[in-house]
Amino acid sequence: MHAFTVRYSLNGNSTEHTFELGQPDLALHEAALHLIVLHFGDGENSLVMPAADATPDEILAQAQVLGLTDIVVV
Repeated sequence: MHAFTVRYSLNGNSTEHTFELGQPDLALHEAALHLIVLHFGDGENSLVMPAADATPDEILAQAQVLGLTDIVVV
């Protein structure tokens, strides 16, 4: 398992979260997708989730719409 700390802003509030994943690296759009699931995955409205075939740019755009900005994998 690899630990990835992701720093980001959620609705203007800076925070960070550490994900333990089996993959050796974490791309920015993958981090954004993990953050969307973390913050919105339990919601009743599945429309906030990007489509299964969403491009990296579409995932990042959806994250921004949801208030997830300034995402950095450290």
